[in-house]
Amino acid sequence: MLMTIDVGNTHISIGVFNGEMLEASFRLNSKTERTSDELGILLIDLLHSRAISLSAISDIIISSVVPKIMHSLTNSFLKYFEIQPLIVGPGSRTGISIRTDNPKEVGADRIVNVAAAHEIYKTDVIIVDFGTATTFDFVNKAGEFHYTVIMPGLEISARALTTNTAKLPEVEIVKPASILASNTIEGMQSGIVYGYIGAVEFTIREMKRALGLNPHVVATGGLGRVISPETDLIDEYDPDFAYKGMKIIYKKTRRITSDLVG
Repeated sequence: MLMTIDVGNTHISIGVFNGEMLEASFRLNSKTERTSDELGILLIDLLHSRAISLSAISDIIISSVVPKIMHSLTNSFLKYFEIQPLIVGPGSRTGISIRTDNPKEVGADRIVNVAAAHEIYKTDVIIVDFGTATTFDFVNKAGEFHYTVIMPGLEISARALTTNTAKLPEVEIVKPASILASNTIEGMQSGIVYGYIGAVEFTIREMKRALGLNPHVVATGGLGRVISPETDLIDEYDPDFAYKGMKIIYKKTRRITSDLVG
């Protein structure tokens, strides 16, 4: 089995593949500092909760945008799994060409998404990732990653509203029944969710207009489940997109490594 680890600014998302099938997935808080021992035991317990044995994990790949967690995380796999994980970064075989102004500043999470989009769809694609930040990345059918748009994530937007006002409370991020709210809570929810839908739709339309293309649009990320059903401009929502991208990169990189060793 292959374990894929997506380390974001808010969560650590874990997917376990049995062949081509995603057997299990888990999510941890990435803001909590943990030692390699704590991470190792926690990961083993999570696997056992799905009846997956430690020995069943044959390899591990990590995509991370949080450098400070990598020492503990990597050591946990070396110590408890006896596996040296593959880290998405320089030397990884992605199948894409990064044509941005500064390729080195592109995060591993976005590389993983773009690699998945190109391999799965083989056409022009915009990937909308609803994470701590919401990113709109474009990869063309030739596998060239050219353009990106980055905006504050849905949770950041909601938090800004409550932390910068004296009396507005924290609210659950859900879409109210109508945009016409008659109380403060639903008024905030209406502004947050309907306002964000509008921003997402405008961004997608403007990207398509500027590109002169009509790319396929796929959304991912935890809060994508809130926005994606509310707009026809997103063609599909795939919460497992990062796992699929890491699996693709793993297979390409390991194949090249095996050829070199052979």
